[in-house]
Amino acid sequence: MAGEEILQDFDSVIDAAWWSAKNIPGFLTEHEARFIGLLAAYSASTVRGHIVEIGSFKGRSTIILATVARHYGLPPVVAIDPHNFNSIELQHHRVSEDSSSFAEFQSNLKAAGVSDVVEVHRAYSADLTANWNRPIGFLWIDGDHSYRGAKLDFDGFSPYLVDRGFVAFHDALHEFAGPIRVFAEDVLRSDRFGASGFVGSIAWSQHRPGASSRWDSMKKSLARGAERLIPFVSDERPLRGPRKMLYKLNRSRVPRSLPNVSEWIAQLQ
Repeated sequence: MAGEEILQDFDSVIDAAWWSAKNIPGFLTEHEARFIGLLAAYSASTVRGHIVEIGSFKGRSTIILATVARHYGLPPVVAIDPHNFNSIELQHHRVSEDSSSFAEFQSNLKAAGVSDVVEVHRAYSADLTANWNRPIGFLWIDGDHSYRGAKLDFDGFSPYLVDRGFVAFHDALHEFAGPIRVFAEDVLRSDRFGASGFVGSIAWSQHRPGASSRWDSMKKSLARGAERLIPFVSDERPLRGPRKMLYKLNRSRVPRSLPNVSEWIAQLQ
């Protein structure tokens, strides 16, 4: 299946996926959900590799990815999450010290009819990397948003990205140090990656070792915008007052709209 061929039915596939997932609690917007669906679908049309999701919460993104994986004949989505609410951004959901999103996650997958196309790992990503040896077509990083957490996720799984596969970080344009810093330092500065961008709060890039120089000007422009944000979040403390206003001003200068699918595919090719 050529990349352009996903246009024939992608809209109907992603509409159905969003309909199944939209009422599940989570932080993924509709535009972001449609975009990770596009990354998964395009990877299915060009490479053979697993979708690896780090951070599932209650299953909104998992259902999007699993619906796309089933339609385009990809292997089951590998969904990795300890489901213990330890991440700072999830603390306001906690109702008790031993509460967990796992039961609701399983129930949501079952209700959406995708349990059979999700390989569930109730674990931290580092628990899997020591024995991981499978090719990855799309690495979706939405776990621990600290610098250490995002770096561990990226370093552990990115060596298995196939040529023309994708990596994407959620919340790179929110007030977290990990996603934006790893994207700027380990993706945009690397000669292993080509076409890149932001959609909503997602930072994404295509793995293109040996061909990445074609996108050097694009990556340098993105890096300038990303690196302006890093000083505001590098100490991993909440932003307040004038610093928060300056952060938002710099963030507003970063292009991050949902792309036209045809134009986006042409950009990759």
